[in-house]
Amino acid sequence: MKAAIYSRIIEEDQLKDVQIFFDELSHQKIEPVIFQHYFDQIKDSINLPADTKTFSLSEDITDDVEFIISLGGDGTLLDTVTLVREKNISVMGINFGRLGFLASIGREEVKTAVKAIAQRTYVIDKRTMIHVDADAPLFGKVPYALNEFSIHKRDVASMIKIHTYVNGEFLNTYWADGLIVATPTGSTGYSLSCNGPVVFPDSGSFVITPVAPHNLNVRPIIVPDDNIISFEIESRSEQIICALDSRREIISKNVQLAVKKERFDLNLVRLSENNFLQTLRNKLTWGLDKRN
Repeated sequence: MKAAIYSRIIEEDQLKDVQIFFDELSHQKIEPVIFQHYFDQIKDSINLPADTKTFSLSEDITDDVEFIISLGGDGTLLDTVTLVREKNISVMGINFGRLGFLASIGREEVKTAVKAIAQRTYVIDKRTMIHVDADAPLFGKVPYALNEFSIHKRDVASMIKIHTYVNGEFLNTYWADGLIVATPTGSTGYSLSCNGPVVFPDSGSFVITPVAPHNLNVRPIIVPDDNIISFEIESRSEQIICALDSRREIISKNVQLAVKKERFDLNLVRLSENNFLQTLRNKLTWGLDKRN
């Protein structure tokens, strides 16, 4: 069995747990294929097999790789979306970051996580992704995201007007700093920080959430994910920002934009004892009240 290992950086306090992780991979006879930039950082600090292979691009990941294991926070796991693409590869996130909604497996659980892969005792969550279409080239070979698509005004520009349509029918004009269209997975991310609702991962919906709207009666709205949501932008500035998760492009305000459900899902690995409600309670401290 082969597993690709992806991470951005390694901190001094992570060395012990990372070594335990790679030792357990070896013990379970799982061959690691390590992201080249990460390998260059750890090769002098971590004991690795002498014949360890590396990769740099999505095209370097061969068909015999079954998993990508992300070592980091949610942002690190989101990076793996651009590596997996349409490959039938499952993604596991081990949290070396902070909150960890997606990378929900704690660093103290690395042995348990590796054993789960080896023994195939994990659960696969199918996560919907969002795809953007435009009348100009955007985001290269990866025009999709796991969390959200968003439109923003540039820097110190005035608020923008975002005319929004659902299946060609006018929904609303948002006077705001921006607009987010989040997947159920992304409902606990940027959209939540802008007062969007939390949505169950399998709800089959998108959440449209304005960013700092000028009209106080404008609220987030949930729409079925089989709809196509399109936009026309008005702005005093000639350019706006278009984002897919953490990837951004500066585009003309005249570009025609539309989003829809991506035709393939992301296979997200979780340990069988973990679930969405448990993650909500643990990460948002729901159900915990110091008055009790």
